[in-house]
Amino acid sequence: MRAWTVQEFGPFREKLALGQDERPKPAGPTALIKVHAAGINFPDLLMIEGKYQVKPPTPFIPGGEAVGVVVEVGDQSSLGVGDRIITSNQTGAFAEYMLARDASSFAAPEAMTDADAAALLITYQTSYFALAYRAQLKAGEYLLVHGGAGGVGTSAIQIGKALGATVIATAGADDKLEVCRQCGADYVINYSREDFVPTVQEITKGHGADVIYDPVGGDVFDKSTKCIAWEGRLLVIGFAGGRIPQIAANRILLKNISVVGLYWGNYFSHQPELIRKTQEILYQLYAQGKIKPVIYREYPLEGLPEALAAIERRECYGKLVLKPAES
Repeated sequence: MRAWTVQEFGPFREKLALGQDERPKPAGPTALIKVHAAGINFPDLLMIEGKYQVKPPTPFIPGGEAVGVVVEVGDQSSLGVGDRIITSNQTGAFAEYMLARDASSFAAPEAMTDADAAALLITYQTSYFALAYRAQLKAGEYLLVHGGAGGVGTSAIQIGKALGATVIATAGADDKLEVCRQCGADYVINYSREDFVPTVQEITKGHGADVIYDPVGGDVFDKSTKCIAWEGRLLVIGFAGGRIPQIAANRILLKNISVVGLYWGNYFSHQPELIRKTQEILYQLYAQGKIKPVIYREYPLEGLPEALAAIERRECYGKLVLKPAES
């Protein structure tokens, strides 16, 4: 099979190679799928460079989520040949075939396109866990979403609206602000032209944001503590800005705020049943038209470096999708 492989960690332009690899052999509670589409995420860049929280042993095939059809099953798998599934794994998606674990695989709705299915799992699960479970966002509250035009940002806006929040989104360009509006943001702020702190205070009439969704980190995190509401919840989603921030404990104390972390992947080990329940909730929201992945572009297998470069340059929005094979 054709696959992208990483022999050793480093910049994707130097360490990522397209070639022939052996198909994985399913055993136990796993299955082999023919990949119809794979989601491309910012953490894939970090994984290739060896900068992600988890470092797979090299060599490895990058890519953490995909949709495809089962072509072979392990001796303990509950999946069947011909099943169309959405699956998540730390590696393996950027290839023509991928090994899928039963525990992290879900039947794909017939009405859901391959592109939407490939773009749904990680970002929408992340945002639902963050907003509904970790921050316990309530209807009528103010939600501030940083990086609103990105993959997790667009999902957070849509889920925030579905939960009844008033959503404020930040982005760095006018076209990305329009993406935020189309996702349902009630207010948008161009952080490259204005300081979001006073604008959030003005929008909320001095109340501040009840929940702040931050996949950026760095200075954005630091400034968010200045516009968070009394008893607000500041969600730590990631560090796309590069710098991992620190916070003085007195800031947490003075406003009685909560700084809440969300690493979605760990729930597979601790509360896998909650992931499965959430997937059903997301399917319902999708069927109701309340959520829909924003697809920036679909790429052929050969186009992976181009897609990663678009993410690296921050020129894209929503999700990028790789199409290794025709569905």
